Amino acid sequence: MHFQHSLVTTLQHALACHHLAGLRDFSVSSAGFRQHVDCLATLLAYEVTRDLPLQAVTVQTPLEATAGSRLLGRLAIVPILRAGLGMTDAFLRLLPDAQVRHLGICRDESTALPQEYYQKLPAADPPEVAVILDPMLATGGSVLHAIQLLKRWGVPQIRFACLIAAPEGLQQLINQHADVRVYTAAVDRQLNAQRYILPGLGDAGDRIFNTV
Repeated sequence: MHFQHSLVTTLQHALACHHLAGLRDFSVSSAGFRQHVDCLATLLAYEVTRDLPLQAVTVQTPLEATAGSRLLGRLAIVPILRAGLGMTDAFLRLLPDAQVRHLGICRDESTALPQEYYQKLPAADPPEVAVILDPMLATGGSVLHAIQLLKRWGVPQIRFACLIAAPEGLQQLINQHADVRVYTAAVDRQLNAQRYILPGLGDAGDRIFNTV
């Protein structure tokens, strides 16, 4: 599905299409599923970090000094437990000096509302940028709660990366947080009556951790 909004970036890449098909395939093993998640998360990390601020530096090559650029400021990777862990290593490979701040937020299956069960964010000293990771954006409840926690901490710039998103969840996020940019591999058709994404890919956490 095409969802056009200035805050939403959808991957446009042959490899993204390939790995997304692997994620959707119910016959793919848990190991194969994790590999597809990792590859898609790497592509997403590339897009999420495309325009991060840089500072000019001088570096010494084996032959001479030359001008270069390094990332400016501190960045936190914020996986929403547990499925967000499946995307974390891909981001850390590109951002090895990033902080990792875990948030435990699950969905109450009877109400579809978010329930917070773990967060250890410090009282002060927030990073300049935080990137929330969660494979699926369905109703948007979990990521909206995560954004509120990060804003309360004082993070000035928040970005969100997911593998697939439902238009309903995207619209909720845009309506409530017009300053948060979203990066996804695909926008799916809709949520069903149980608020699961269609066509979707099943339960990402169960498939990542082989608990189906």
